[in-house]
Amino acid sequence: MAPSISHDATGHARWSQRTGDANSYRPAMTTAPDSFAPHRIEPSHVGLCVSDLEASLRFYCDGLGFAIAESYALDDTAVPGLANALEVTSPVIVQSQMITKGGLKIELLAYTSPPATGTPSQSRGHRGLTHLTFVVADVDSVAAHLVECGGTILASTDVSVGVRLLFLADPDGTRVELMAY
Repeated sequence: MAPSISHDATGHARWSQRTGDANSYRPAMTTAPDSFAPHRIEPSHVGLCVSDLEASLRFYCDGLGFAIAESYALDDTAVPGLANALEVTSPVIVQSQMITKGGLKIELLAYTSPPATGTPSQSRGHRGLTHLTFVVADVDSVAAHLVECGGTILASTDVSVGVRLLFLADPDGTRVELMAY
């Protein structure tokens, strides 16, 4: 079924597409500028739970050029409800370290209590956050530098599909994609 185009009350064009299959529904999109949105919605940051804050800072700051930003030492005795907000069991002791590069802010969460559990996605076919991508001029030199900073090259992901792609794992296994046009 072809997309349908309509106009909202302010005259801005909206489109949607329904094919009869609930899995192929495309939500209505508007051409209205953000100022017309009924709610303020802005990206803030991406959170990564890490097992070793120093190793992660080396990888992301020394390796990828992130800058250290604000930092918070948090515990649920000083912040009631923190365990519920973080969806972990009490007692909670966690270091929240923000790092930034360009418009991207990452929160590195290093738990003392309870200890971090689980493993990051090891396939782009898993639900949820699967990787972070960075455009680079030279995949090989950046990858080599990231290995020096604690990363692991995932050799089977080194492909050229019109652009050069290579995935690495950060010190905790989170996938980081390097892309060169």
